[in-house]
Amino acid sequence: MAGSDVKAKYIVADTTAADADGVCQSQTPAAGGVQNLTINGALSSGGVATFVAARLITITSAGADSGRTFTVTGTDVNGNVQTESITGPATATVTGTKYFRTVTQVSVDANTAGAITVGMANNSLEVVYAGRARVRGVYLIHTSTAGTIPFRNGGASGTAMLTIPTPASANSTRDLVIPDEGIMFENGVYLTYTAGTTVFSNFTAMYN
Repeated sequence: MAGSDVKAKYIVADTTAADADGVCQSQTPAAGGVQNLTINGALSSGGVATFVAARLITITSAGADSGRTFTVTGTDVNGNVQTESITGPATATVTGTKYFRTVTQVSVDANTAGAITVGMANNSLEVVYAGRARVRGVYLIHTSTAGTIPFRNGGASGTAMLTIPTPASANSTRDLVIPDEGIMFENGVYLTYTAGTTVFSNFTAMYN
């Protein structure tokens, strides 16, 4: 793998499974008007919930809260501030569409009908490099779960430019060297995977 400009990014899998109240434990906003929920879940510290990989946010209500709008504020997979408005659930759970690395605030536009919890789904997003890059190789440590790791161009919904199959072989390794000029990712190198039962333990990606 020639070239002194080649960089390495080490990524550890997020092994925390989906947690319905990992951001906000059960609470029923009743003070009237827009209110902030208390961020006090198991994944929070000092009023901020932090995830290993960026995760989709879930909101669960024990009542009919489909008329409520929840606003989640935090940072995305690259550390940039982002917000998402999520329509509330009706005695169910709803899942947002934006991936959050941290959650710093959750607000609701009015009183809720039931007790609310906020957590995160199993869906995970990680970034190797946020800009234009060529992936030159990947060194993987596997787990006991087989699957695939898709490396996507530009984000969670981007085209998988490289998909690596992983065997069910805990602690075994694979050193993948991509020949020639590597694989070009015009808009950044990202990967999606399922947290909790992951198909890799960790990996190092080489790129330039």
